[in-house]
Amino acid sequence: MTQQFAPVELEKAYRLINHGTTALVSAHHNGTDNVMSASWVCGLDFRPAKLTVVLDKIARTRELIEQSGFFAIQVPTVAQLQMTYDLGNRTLRTDPDKLQHCGAELFRMEGHGDLPFVAGCSAWLACKLIPEPHNQQAHDLFIGEIVGAWADTRVFNDGHWHFEDADPSLRSLHYIAGGQFYATGEPLNANTDLK
Repeated sequence: MTQQFAPVELEKAYRLINHGTTALVSAHHNGTDNVMSASWVCGLDFRPAKLTVVLDKIARTRELIEQSGFFAIQVPTVAQLQMTYDLGNRTLRTDPDKLQHCGAELFRMEGHGDLPFVAGCSAWLACKLIPEPHNQQAHDLFIGEIVGAWADTRVFNDGHWHFEDADPSLRSLHYIAGGQFYATGEPLNANTDLK
């Protein structure tokens, strides 16, 4: 065991594993669009492709998803740091112009109805909600089947991320806590870098 070994408060233990890509979750229902930031998004399955996202009961976006049955997940970039932070710290309940105040520009994808997507991201996933009422109520855990996916070819092509070949402003964000983010860093390849 290493000398640099110390206990972590259990209520902060999630931070040890929760530094994956920060995502933007968007939804639409009955004329209302909303977008929120989320750190707890995870791939779940390959065929059909599925993911999970944790959405607190206070989130307006959660209500829109429950009502419409659809949502989008986006991967924001370093260039969108302030917008991403603001989308996670403002609420549509008290700020009806939240999206405008945060600088979120929305667009629609053909074939995906009124589902709003956030411009400027590096990846977009359209999802159909797989209703799991127990998980949604008890754990705030939502499952989505991915029914459409797109990526910015400057950073994702041939099925792989290539951040090292792109402008650093296109790197993904990784939220830790208290307004602290990290950007995707130096690439390492076990097949070539460890030989």
